[in-house]
Amino acid sequence: MRFLGFAVVTGAAVLLGACGGGEKAPEADTTQPSAAAAAPAPEAAPAAAGAAAITGTTHEVKMVGDAQGYRFEPAEITIKAGDGIKFTMVSGGPHNVAFDPATIPAAAKSVLLANMPEQAGELSGKMLLNANESYTISFAGVPAGTYDFHCTPHLAMNMKGKVTVQ
Repeated sequence: MRFLGFAVVTGAAVLLGACGGGEKAPEADTTQPSAAAAAPAPEAAPAAAGAAAITGTTHEVKMVGDAQGYRFEPAEITIKAGDGIKFTMVSGGPHNVAFDPATIPAAAKSVLLANMPEQAGELSGKMLLNANESYTISFAGVPAGTYDFHCTPHLAMNMKGKVTVQ
């Protein structure tokens, strides 16, 4: 019995030692700017600052997953150029909003890319995990037309929508 008690105490000490954190990282020297801070941001992913400002109305589209299925409410929306759409996660997440790059005309694709902050992929917005999280897309500068969108995790469950820009 003494051996068992010794093994438990020793095991606990080893576990606690493993979680002990170790040495602290050296503090950064803030007297001179680093080269990384001075370097311009890469142009591969458009920054939110590059998005065209919403000059019209911001419309809300809810993202819902419940016993009735997975859907956008409303699934079809008509907006004016310059408006924005705020996609809000209500239930059944995770959700996102994505446009199929193969179906978007080149002129619209470049504008949408610039107007979609925090992309998780080409023309795919970030994942919303919690109720009341939202993701807003500006349609300022987007050419008139109809643009199909979907929720990537629930595409097989027909979670699709359509925005018509006038």
